[in-house]
Formats: sequence, structure tokens, C-alpha cells
Amino acid sequence: MLQTNRSTLTQFLIEERRRFPQASGDFNALILDVTLACKAIARTVAYGELGGAMGNYAPEVGGSVNVQGETQKKLDVLSNELFLQRTEWSGHLAGMASEEMDLPYQIPVQYPRGHYLLVFDPLDGSSNIDVNVSVGSIFSVLRAPKEVVESGRDVVEADFFQPGATQMAAGYAIYGPTTMLILTVGRGVNGFTLDPNLGEFMLTHPDMKVPPDTQEFAINASNSRFWEAPVKRYVDECLAGKTGVRGKDFNMRWIASMVAEAHRILMRGGVFMYPRDTKDPLKPGRLRLLYEANPVGMLMEQAGGRASTGREPMMDVVPTSLHQRIGLVFGSKNEVERIERYHREPAQAKEGEPLFASRSLFRD
Repeated sequence: MLQTNRSTLTQFLIEERRRFPQASGDFNALILDVTLACKAIARTVAYGELGGAMGNYAPEVGGSVNVQGETQKKLDVLSNELFLQRTEWSGHLAGMASEEMDLPYQIPVQYPRGHYLLVFDPLDGSSNIDVNVSVGSIFSVLRAPKEVVESGRDVVEADFFQPGATQMAAGYAIYGPTTMLILTVGRGVNGFTLDPNLGEFMLTHPDMKVPPDTQEFAINASNSRFWEAPVKRYVDECLAGKTGVRGKDFNMRWIASMVAEAHRILMRGGVFMYPRDTKDPLKPGRLRLLYEANPVGMLMEQAGGRASTGREPMMDVVPTSLHQRIGLVFGSKNEVERIERYHREPAQAKEGEPLFASRSLFRD
């Protein structure tokens, strides 16, 4: 039965704005522009093969590879264009940066420029599109440097090099059995479900919380031979279950769509790990700091969870490049803190001995 007593996203943002009587309303309008892009992407994803947007993007013959060295999907390119088109015109932004673009995006000269920066991953988990697994869009709003606003100059990469703690808002849309928007504007985390009849996001999951304890972890076990000792120790202890030092059984999950992983953890707890490893010494992690780690980290922290590199809080990391990669651990607070503690402690194995007991499934 349709419930009519739920707040819309617009009503929610208006209530938040009333806490700041001097606010211009630009911030709220920007969030609504972003969600309009997400609605358009959700509609395109829902059509699947019927919409003709599946498969790899091939502008000519050889296909296309983005700045990350990844083959772009048609929906990657389309989703990126939707974000740009829905947000560039309104006068709220000084510039944008996307996982799919090498350089910052300049607001076209025919449009006014505003006080905010938008960074986004237009379609996270796009490798799962063709197998109909949940994907999503991740975004983060930063305040543009004062000098950029006053001068009106084009943005440069350094303007985006702000630690996660300075984010004004962060969120993601997940395109699954239902389309949901998960949002924080710095005062908790709230979940909205898209009503396809009204075309409105309705508040369905107010004040979301990540439980501090869990018996579920997510990691790509195929990389186990590249893990650092603290991560191997943690996973081995989880796999030992009731017979090991943790004294309880754990379940392991891996979806290969970070939006889906983050959503599961926000809904029921857990810990996600895509840590720094030795697979490629030139890459200190796999995930992108600005487009993935920071916005998801803010959501987790606002929901009572924790986000970390394993060595330091994610929100404290100062970016040094636009497409910087980083190791990421997030989720239930007590588990993330345990992993951080393991990184601080010296390795427990003696030289020449196996790192873990013979029970380990992931011993080299």
C-alpha cells in the first residue's frame, strides 16, 4: 500500500536548510541536480539491452580506455555525460572532476559559476552491468577555494586536493531491485527510495547506522598472495571461526561493486577491505581517493562506522593527485579499529616460520 506520509528529498533538504537561515539555497539545488542525473541513469540502466547502451564504448574501432587504464562501457560514457549536463548550467559549481575524465571539467563560459566543486564516479561497478548486478553512482561535494570563487578562474587539479573531512556532502545512488539514494550533508546518513510513479526520492531509511560489531567481511580473496601481513592475519582469524582467537564464525562476501558493498554494510553491518597490497608496487591501492574512498568514508563515519587506509583515518588523507589510488577499509567500527591495530603491531610470526597456523586457506 502506498504510504503518503513520507518526506520527499526536497522536503528533507528544505528542513536541513532551515537550520541555516542565511543559506542561499544553492547547495540544496545542487544536490537536486545531482539526483536528477541519478534518476536519468537509473532509467537507462533499467532498460538494459533494450536501451542499446550495453557493452563496451567504441567511438571508432579500437574501443576507449579511460585515465584509469580501464575499458569504458557505453553506460560509463553516457552516465558521465548525464552528470555534466544536469549540473553544469545552474550556476552552483565552479568545476567538476570525474573518474572518467583526465582533467578537471570547466564550466562552459555561457553559464555562471558558483561556490562548489563536484567530484563523482558516474557508474561504479560498471564491469557488472552486462551480468545485471547492482551498480551505482558515487558523488562528493566540496567547497571551492575562495580564490576560485572570487576570481572566477578555471579550476585546476590542486583545487580538488581537499581531505575527506572537508566534504560538504557525499552520497551514492544504487541501481538495483529498487533505486535508492544514500546521502549525508554532515548530519547523519539518510536513505531515500525512488518512487517510480512520482519520480521522487522518498525518505525510507532515516538516520542509518552501522552496527559497531559484525560477523561479515568482504574482500577479494584472489589477491591473498599479495596481501600485507596485517590483512592476512585478520582474514585468517575470521576464517578460523569459533575454533580461533575470535571465537565466532564469520561470513565472507564479495560483489565487486563498491556501491553494493557499501549499501549492504550500511543496511546490516560488516567490514569491506580493498587494502594496499604488493600486486603493483606503483599503485598504493586500487580504489580512487576522491571519487570512491572519500565519499564512502564520509557516509560510514556519519553513520557511526569507520573508514581507514589501515594505517590512518581516511578522512585525514590529503590528496596529491586527481586520480590518486588508495587502500580502503570501512564498515563496523570495532572491526576496522582491529585491522588498524594489526597494522601498528609487529608481525607475529618468527622468521622462517609460516605466518599463520596450518588452518589458513590463504597461506602462500
